[in-house]
Amino acid sequence: MRPEIFCLLGFAALASASCDRQKAAEPQGGGPETNAAAPDSAGYPTGRLDRSHAGSAAPAVEFDDGEGEPATLPDFRGRPLLVNLWATWCAPCVREMPSLDRLAAQQSDSGVRVIAISQDLEGRQKVTDFFARRRLAALEPYLDADMALMTALRIETLPTTILYDAEGREVWRMTGMAEWDGERARRLLGEAGRVR
Repeated sequence: MRPEIFCLLGFAALASASCDRQKAAEPQGGGPETNAAAPDSAGYPTGRLDRSHAGSAAPAVEFDDGEGEPATLPDFRGRPLLVNLWATWCAPCVREMPSLDRLAAQQSDSGVRVIAISQDLEGRQKVTDFFARRRLAALEPYLDADMALMTALRIETLPTTILYDAEGREVWRMTGMAEWDGERARRLLGEAGRVR
């Protein structure tokens, strides 16, 4: 079945702050290292922080870069990397994209590299059109139409955002949406070093 079937659009999706790829998956982590943040400034719940994968190497799974060429997460080693897995059909994903784009602009010179990798099955044009309509200028439209990264990273929920250090080791992951240009995000990104 298509993953968008399991995404609850509208109020229900925003209230849960995530879209499930499959039915009722348990939240990742769940131990003392996992926590959910307070609601964002609009009153919607924010993502759940998970440190249970800390130290894991970024998988060398191929996806398409902004030009449609093959890329892997290890290609980005050398500076911290924030990877956002999202889809155009996922309401919480769409809601957090403007703040992710602002973060990418703030960090563009020497901070964390920010990439958003769409899990849309309909191809590059759908994602490119979405970026144009939303005027997302700092992010590039990366695409993983086979959802290979979601599988490799054992992700069941969108959006999920993962911070890697400069060596390509996972620092933490956030399941659900977040305000990426706020104070909480700045503190969390600082855990990878070299963050403004």
